[in-house]
Amino acid sequence: MWDAALPYMGDAQDGDYGDLRLLRNGTPNFSSMFNVQRVLGDKIHDVIDAMWPGGSGDPFAGLNTHQREELANVYRIGYPRGDESFIAQPMGQMWLWSSMATRLQADYPEYWENFWTRPGHVGFDQPELVRDDLIELDTTVRRVLYAKDLLEDPTLQTAELGQVRALAALFAAMNNMWHIPMAVQLDEVPTGYILGAGVELTSGAAAGRKLYVLNGHRDVLLVDSDGEAANLRFTGVEPGDRIRVDNHAFLAYCYYYRHHLLPWEPEYDFLRVDGQPLYQQYELPEMSPFMGVKHTGRIEGKLLWVHHTHDSSLWPPQGLGFKANIEREYGVELARTKFRLRWTENAEHVPPNMAASVPGRANTTYLVDYQPIIEQSLADLIDWVENGVEPVDTEYDYRDGAIVLPATAKERRGIQPVVSVTANGGSRAEVAVGEAVTLSAHAETPPGAGTIIGLRWDFDGQGSFPRTEDLDGSQAEVTVTTTHAYDAPGTYFATALVESHRDGDVAATSRRIPNLASARIIVR
Repeated sequence: MWDAALPYMGDAQDGDYGDLRLLRNGTPNFSSMFNVQRVLGDKIHDVIDAMWPGGSGDPFAGLNTHQREELANVYRIGYPRGDESFIAQPMGQMWLWSSMATRLQADYPEYWENFWTRPGHVGFDQPELVRDDLIELDTTVRRVLYAKDLLEDPTLQTAELGQVRALAALFAAMNNMWHIPMAVQLDEVPTGYILGAGVELTSGAAAGRKLYVLNGHRDVLLVDSDGEAANLRFTGVEPGDRIRVDNHAFLAYCYYYRHHLLPWEPEYDFLRVDGQPLYQQYELPEMSPFMGVKHTGRIEGKLLWVHHTHDSSLWPPQGLGFKANIEREYGVELARTKFRLRWTENAEHVPPNMAASVPGRANTTYLVDYQPIIEQSLADLIDWVENGVEPVDTEYDYRDGAIVLPATAKERRGIQPVVSVTANGGSRAEVAVGEAVTLSAHAETPPGAGTIIGLRWDFDGQGSFPRTEDLDGSQAEVTVTTTHAYDAPGTYFATALVESHRDGDVAATSRRIPNLASARIIVR
């Protein structure tokens, strides 16, 4: 039916041609990510700082042994370096847990019981690693909350509830659920690790309904679930109804990745010795029907695959799966006539306007909107099919679960400009209040990818980009220098947002290919 396709972001699960069985895995990589957030606690912010521009580059500094092991594991499995802020504030990943948690426990009960009762599992062998995070609370409902309540109630406008508000607004808008009570305020505050915890109504009209915490703070819990429970949330729940909060299942899920290795993904080989898993293994569960079925490398047409280096939902190694599948089916030489892979640097699973920012720094200063790259790639795909013009792919290296891109545009290729920024000549500068810092941005486009048509500066991390440089679109490589002085002490990230265009059109309204870079300024 189709001559070609352009998937952007995807998984590595493949099967035999015509295999329509549901995917199996249960997202063990997400469980590792959640465990890092849990065991690191507030230290995750030190990791974020270390991996941002001008940081130490050592994410393990200050961590204890277990914290170091779990962080190393999530990196080995493929979590993108430099995107640790999304470990601190997971979004859609937690939805995937809530959408299948009830079914996982009902259909595959052995693991969830053995984790707490059998040797070879952390819950039994090392209960001290989870004991302080346990929640077993029976309490009552103070009130149910709609998304509008979370956004407008003056008592709920605290900074700590910012992520709850953002997620409530996102899910209400996506699913038209403004009329459904999505959250609850309890009469008691659960003590322990609240994310992912099970919430069961034990009295009233909704007795027996099982929900799971997407996000929460103290006595306010935002929830989701699967099936009818997901549609109803707290519908029919009244103040005074009994409710039980229990996170035994989610704490077991935090170590799920050890016991559910994915045989088709080499990222998990570090948990095997001579092919033998280190930990007892359990059946891989069927995924939600939302996740679809396996794909095959047997394609009749052409496929241009775009994957992102900072995707915390479909991690970068997932971008290698389809390439491997097609090369297995056709061999490397014939696969080149059918497939190309492009990497988008500094792009997340969703555009910045759909993702959370960290406190004090807008995400538009460290993430780009990838839509223009999809636009240009579609144009290139058409040219490949209709005119035989082969699209340029991106050069990369893969090691220790990380996608590493070459430093220069000529080596990297692809279509995205390569950007670097310095402050007083380095990635980090320390200055006094009122002292000017010299900022320099260098940008270059890969061969055949056009010229630089725009460069804007944001000096304070707020994402306003108030300074625009005057460029005429004639150069494939530019260096721009400016100065800026700060009137208050603090840590700032000066960012250059660069755009290129295939035809050098400075007035273009589409296909403006973005990338960015930052330098850190410490103001005394």
